[in-house]
Amino acid sequence: MNPWVRLLYNVLLPVFCLLAAPAWILKMARRGGLDCGLLQRIGIYRGPSESEPQGVVYVHAVSVGEVRMALRLVERWNQRDSPRQFVIAATTSTGFQLAKREASEGVRVIYSPLDLPPVLRIVFNRFKPALIVLIDSEIWPNLLHLSKQRGVPVALANARLSQRSARRYERLKCLTAPMLGQIRIVCVQAAEHAQDWTRIGVCRDRLVITGSLKFDLDGVQAPMKRAEFRGMLESFGSARPVVLAASTHHEEERFLAEAIREVPGALAVLLPRHMERRREVQSDLETAGFEVILRSNFTPPEQPDAAVLLVDSTGELGDWTAHADIVVIGKSFLGRGGQNPVEAVSAGVPVVCGPHMSNFEPLFSELRNASAIECVSQVEVAEKLRAILASEQRRRSLVANARATVDQHRGATDRIIMQLEELIKKSSGENPD
Repeated sequence: MNPWVRLLYNVLLPVFCLLAAPAWILKMARRGGLDCGLLQRIGIYRGPSESEPQGVVYVHAVSVGEVRMALRLVERWNQRDSPRQFVIAATTSTGFQLAKREASEGVRVIYSPLDLPPVLRIVFNRFKPALIVLIDSEIWPNLLHLSKQRGVPVALANARLSQRSARRYERLKCLTAPMLGQIRIVCVQAAEHAQDWTRIGVCRDRLVITGSLKFDLDGVQAPMKRAEFRGMLESFGSARPVVLAASTHHEEERFLAEAIREVPGALAVLLPRHMERRREVQSDLETAGFEVILRSNFTPPEQPDAAVLLVDSTGELGDWTAHADIVVIGKSFLGRGGQNPVEAVSAGVPVVCGPHMSNFEPLFSELRNASAIECVSQVEVAEKLRAILASEQRRRSLVANARATVDQHRGATDRIIMQLEELIKKSSGENPD
């Protein structure tokens, strides 16, 4: 990056952080993530540096989705009897809590530092990274600059670039191309993604098509049914088809609950993307005439036919999916970009979504072209749900086609690890195997 541009960035970023801090702290408090661990964002750690792992693979992940990919990458890498040590740096409180809860023993979990040179120097001195791995498309100027100064290679894993981001990078190519040039390997999900990265200034010889880390089901345990969940669902009436609205966003809960109400016998289970919205969602549903049963404070419904189950918890989406007869993908109707359909595919459940699934291209187009997902408009939801529930053959076909499509990404995690190992060895002078 041009030194003058980086200087301007370093002047403006602290100002932005100070102005945004009150809203950010309030958001953390609502999500239950406000604790002293947040001091790590500005480079303040407990304990001496000598107690930390050194020469680590430093994996930068933002929120829950990226952290799940980071955990999968690290776990798979450890299964290969690797001598590497790992740090997972999460940005959001929900991502941090997930990583702390699910990371293997010996994996250090921290809050990702602010992209400020003094803070980053503390982190580099403390962990002495041998490799920086960025998940998805998180690109930070000072992180890249300091990595270059210290000779630490940077790789981008599961690289994703929306059309909107691609256009923005193209308009600012004279500024962003030098920054992107500091990334040694970009592991892209598909050939069409490689074209996008080339267009914004990444050298073609640094691009590797690996498939998607997010969609690789190799070694992934399918969602499991839980007796506790089964008991809750049965209190609404036995043998009712369960329609799970997964990872919903603002106002989608009411619209989807009303659509599911039009399907004879169907039970609506709603799982919002952010559980801190529970009171807002509950009020909205009650205004629409539903009895709302909260998973966190479960009591059997008084009027099962007029009730919905609102799952206001984190980390349970997969196992709720296992109990569903159909999964409806949130953020694809009233939101933009969609949510991940792969959990439902791995559970063997048919998937319905809205027209806005751009965050999961090219997989979404692959699923749609293979007749593996039902993409409908807002007014078609109830009709489509009725049709799928009425046809066992259609349900089986959707599930089989979806699994065949997702299977094309199997092995992506191992392919990414192989590229990262080779990069470490080349950078450190190790003998590549």
